[in-house]
Amino acid sequence: MGWSLRTLPTLSLEQFAQWCKLLEERTGMQLVPQHKALLESQISTRMRELGFDDYDRYYQQVTDGVAGKLEWTIIIDRIAVKETGFFRHRASIEYVRGFLQKKINNQALTQSFDAWSIGCATGEEAYSLAMVINDCFELAALNPYYGITAFDLSVSALATARKGRYAKRKVEAVKADEFKRYTKQLTDGSYEIASRLRERVCFTQANIINHNNLPNVKVDVIFCQNLLVYFRRWLRRDILNALVDHLKPGGILITGLGEVVEWDHPKMQRVVVEDVQVYVRE
Repeated sequence: MGWSLRTLPTLSLEQFAQWCKLLEERTGMQLVPQHKALLESQISTRMRELGFDDYDRYYQQVTDGVAGKLEWTIIIDRIAVKETGFFRHRASIEYVRGFLQKKINNQALTQSFDAWSIGCATGEEAYSLAMVINDCFELAALNPYYGITAFDLSVSALATARKGRYAKRKVEAVKADEFKRYTKQLTDGSYEIASRLRERVCFTQANIINHNNLPNVKVDVIFCQNLLVYFRRWLRRDILNALVDHLKPGGILITGLGEVVEWDHPKMQRVVVEDVQVYVRE
């Protein structure tokens, strides 16, 4: 029987705890017992590729020297959560549209309009933001003076995002008019995001728990949904506090519904709005 078909032993509870500790130390990601089967599946698949039959030996490989750093980038790419989609939470995206439209209507847009998408995965969220932002500039007949920086831990996810090409099932959440204006079908049946949007989005590898390494700039919108839920409460607080310093006065921070509880910051005010969890910097 070929090596790739051999059955590996089950990841023990002690080994699972060891991996959980490593993942939390390096990424902030907190796994729960329900994640054990998924973690075991991803690790064992990689072990088969390398010819390992012992979880402890592979753990040593991942944590040892320069070779370990390279192997870590490969395995974390497989473990990191990449679930996303176009307009995954449409209400939050539309809030950004209204926020920018109000600025334009009040002639308060005196500089570039800048947004961050944190935990962007394969790019659908960042391109959704680009669609509504570009809509506002086109509606007002203004030059598209905006930029979006999208961050993620996964190198492979970012590579997919930069291509801006998606299967038909991926773009089904895009409305017909958005679909017509911002995508084009390729010969292989996939759909490519329009170049005028792709050139406005910069995809960058970053680990959000190392927030001191984020670009030293201030932006109008920070979009951080479906990411903080994987972190411990104290780490969520530290990340949110750090993000406040990257907002322009009047800038907004949007999180996932229910992801942030009991967070308070002297410079931030929660906006009371249905279906969106948003904070504005004073």
